Amino acid sequence: MRCITCQSFSFKIICKDCQEKLLLPSFYKRELKKDFFVYSFYKFDEVKDLLNTKYEFYGDKVYTVLSSLTLKKFALNFIFENDVVAIGIDDHTRHEFSHTAILAKSLKSKNITPKFNLLKAQNKVKYAGKDLKFRKNNKRDFVYKGKQNIQVILVDDLITTGSTILEAKEVLEKNNCEVLFALTISDVNI
Repeated sequence: MRCITCQSFSFKIICKDCQEKLLLPSFYKRELKKDFFVYSFYKFDEVKDLLNTKYEFYGDKVYTVLSSLTLKKFALNFIFENDVVAIGIDDHTRHEFSHTAILAKSLKSKNITPKFNLLKAQNKVKYAGKDLKFRKNNKRDFVYKGKQNIQVILVDDLITTGSTILEAKEVLEKNNCEVLFALTISDVNI
């Protein structure tokens, strides 16, 4: 097999050298609403091609590498007095896997328990390349089917306008869940 970033021979989809040199994560913070933050690990331009593999048959392997380099390390260092649930935004299966489920799963740790198939969009509209006006006029219309009175970390692959994350947060709050913050692999606005 060849590394998809440098084309050298590798046993992994992204070789160790590229993981250590090209994919060294940073930590970015964006306030979406007063005292509600989204934390990301890469600028969008750094990982755009890798994130687009969610539309490819091998994308699950790429998302597993990205989540190991970022979210998994975050979870190992996350200390909180209560147990927290990680919920991927609309973790339905596309192209044989769910990219947000892979991301949520990587957060499993002492304080974080990933849960799946709890927050589903009824409107399957695609936001790629669409502006804020389009997004506001075509909400995802999320339905939450999980426990109430829990503390949650929302998980998605990227943030652009923040409208999807804020809509998900609103639905969870209507179900008496406290959304602590959101985690994404990448932020388009950095």
